[in-house]
Amino acid sequence: MINKVILIGNLGADPEIRYTQSGTPVVNFRIATTERWKNQEGQQQEQTEWHNIVAWRRLAEICGEYLSKGSRVYIEGKLQTRKWQDQNGNDRFTTEIVANEMKMLTPRGAGSGDSMGSNGGGYNDFSSEPPSNTGDDVPF
Repeated sequence: MINKVILIGNLGADPEIRYTQSGTPVVNFRIATTERWKNQEGQQQEQTEWHNIVAWRRLAEICGEYLSKGSRVYIEGKLQTRKWQDQNGNDRFTTEIVANEMKMLTPRGAGSGDSMGSNGGGYNDFSSEPPSNTGDDVPF
């Protein structure tokens, strides 16, 4: 069976990084994807969907450090629904994408309008997976 989600969208706010009691980093942020089309009368229509993203460990730290409101990102992960209880003891459900890969599509610094400069365009690829080449010749 397959549970795979691929999204390209823009962050609605800066990522929120936290740490579990055991010190594991986790980050949450929301991205918007917008679909545009023309209706039968030829008028432009659009619909925006908001997606909750969660990332863990090193990917969480990278997202927290490099992403900001307005950043365009490629997210790859799996769909997950969690059950939790609110303050009144009512059952609630949250559906989110657990990211295992993130690519920055906005040049560094362009998302929030800060003056950090540009990486020359393109994208940067980050994954929660270990590198495939882990031989003895790795320079670190």
